[in-house]
Amino acid sequence: MKAYNPLTYIIALLFGSTAVTAQIRHQEISPATTTPSQVMVHTPHLVYEPAAKNKKQQLFIMIPGTNGKAADFRRFDSSFAAMGYFVITPDYMNKVVTTVCSVSEDSTCFNNFREEIMFGTPVSDKVQVDSANSLVQRITTLLNFLAKQQPKQWAQFVSNGKPRWDRIIVGGHSQGAGHAAYFGKRFPMAGVLLFSGPQDYLQQFRQPAGWQLQPGKTPVSRIYALLHLQDPFNYNYQIQDVAAVNQQQVTDTTMVQPNTPVSSRHQIFVTDIDKKDKHGSTLGTEFVEVWKVMIHGAGRK
Repeated sequence: MKAYNPLTYIIALLFGSTAVTAQIRHQEISPATTTPSQVMVHTPHLVYEPAAKNKKQQLFIMIPGTNGKAADFRRFDSSFAAMGYFVITPDYMNKVVTTVCSVSEDSTCFNNFREEIMFGTPVSDKVQVDSANSLVQRITTLLNFLAKQQPKQWAQFVSNGKPRWDRIIVGGHSQGAGHAAYFGKRFPMAGVLLFSGPQDYLQQFRQPAGWQLQPGKTPVSRIYALLHLQDPFNYNYQIQDVAAVNQQQVTDTTMVQPNTPVSSRHQIFVTDIDKKDKHGSTLGTEFVEVWKVMIHGAGRK
């Protein structure tokens, strides 16, 4: 297998009334290519580099939900690359659904679930993830690999072998939304975007999981969310989770419609779009206008 095999795509996206055509470099990189100790769970990591004339000095990392494949995020990732962001969607250990902890009588169940997937700390009886295959380590080795292969483009996101979290906006869908929020708690991220999640609500205790209530290293003003009112994973639980992550007593939300510009100072967006897959609807490209507000707000300098 070749270590570096970029493909070139011409992505044409419509932003408002202006057609923007950008040449975007796309790569698919096996985890084992970055380090032999890492296994491929579903598909290779997905990597996008924006067009030269459109580049921002920020990286967007998008984390899939349960059993989500990096390869399924091509349209989503290319939309953010067309906005000028470097983009990565990692392959990682995501085969156990987050809601395995929903009715647990152990109040630390979600905390341990997140900790083990993120760092490989052996604290959860729900998942088995070693440190080499933890989400943080897989992202770290991928960024170091890219920085070595293409230093002019990727070295800006690594310092002394560690990710430059202050230049990275992290997002996630469903289970991935919880991981993104956890990143925001543990690292000083440039921003955090939550799609259809988190799902970390303790039904037995009638409250969000404890980790969400803890102070974080990312300012809450940089955390944005997009939810669906009829999400089968329970919008009421999700909104309480997001409020906990954002340290809010009262949540101010803005209703959004597909293919419609958004003007709002709120950080939580809600849709009632009529789609069969309501949980996955927040990833539909008809919400590009909402995504733009979210990522520009989260990553503002």
